[in-house]
Amino acid sequence: MALTQMALDSLDFDATVALAAKVAPHVDILEIGTPCIKHNGIKLLETLKAKFPKNQILVDLKTMDAGEYESEPFYKAGADICTVLGASGIATIKGVVAAAKKYGKEVQVDMINVANKEALTKECVAAGVQIIGVHTGLDAQAAGHTPFADLAMIAGLKTGVKISVAGGVKAATTQQVKDAGASIIVAGAAIYGAADPATAAAEITKIAHG
Repeated sequence: MALTQMALDSLDFDATVALAAKVAPHVDILEIGTPCIKHNGIKLLETLKAKFPKNQILVDLKTMDAGEYESEPFYKAGADICTVLGASGIATIKGVVAAAKKYGKEVQVDMINVANKEALTKECVAAGVQIIGVHTGLDAQAAGHTPFADLAMIAGLKTGVKISVAGGVKAATTQQVKDAGASIIVAGAAIYGAADPATAAAEITKIAHG
């Protein structure tokens, strides 16, 4: 079984809450995307946490520096998971791990644009990171890249940590992503771009949980 995560990427506060209300019953994790959290701030996290207590909330901070200082307010406000960029280096990653430990929460390291993903994954596991994020960014997707090679490599390390996969995932590829070793399957446009986001989310979750 894999968990499902819905990426909330709109800049509009009310539209984000409204979309979350539609999809929350049908996904495991609500992600406040990077543009969304930058634009709306910690108030949005507090609102979603209060309205959707059954869902985990991931805040996609993509922290690049001052890991503990930047992430701690979000953990304190209710974030279950915060992200830090692998490219930030292990010192910054360890800072986010330290903040997460204070609140009994989790850290996800985003491997976007990391050259040696194998070496960094091993460092992250040793540092206490719970989730490795295989992330094919929008620009890379546009250039035709997919997450499968990186997913296979990281899954093959058999570290025991969870692996999150994001980047163009949809219902048609969910089973493939799950079979390749993903623990958390992230969908954004496949849900919020659908005519019925709730139905789209439920379809992906049914495959992921099945």
